Amino acid sequence: MKRYAAIIRLRPEKETEYRALHAAAWPGVLSMIKRANISNYSIFLRDGLLFSYLEYTGDDYAADTAVMAADAVTREWWALTDPCQQPVDGADEGEWWAPAEEVFHLD
Repeated sequence: MKRYAAIIRLRPEKETEYRALHAAAWPGVLSMIKRANISNYSIFLRDGLLFSYLEYTGDDYAADTAVMAADAVTREWWALTDPCQQPVDGADEGEWWAPAEEVFHLD
């Protein structure tokens, strides 16, 4: 299992919409996340920053997330959630959710 974390900024005027979307997350999106070998997935909010954490149990994260990105239902979901977000200042060119480096872990 590998842990992944990332951050992105939440547009303040979209917070209510973003919360409502995730309070009623679509079953097809949730199913695709699981099919991509992702579990224990959480998104946290603090001071306008979204922090995501997930655990990946597959063998090829890039391939699994590419399948998820090609899924029509997931793309429809992202069409609703993406306008709520904006990359953080330190994100690389074209990077949406900026990866966070794990600097400590205790089981």
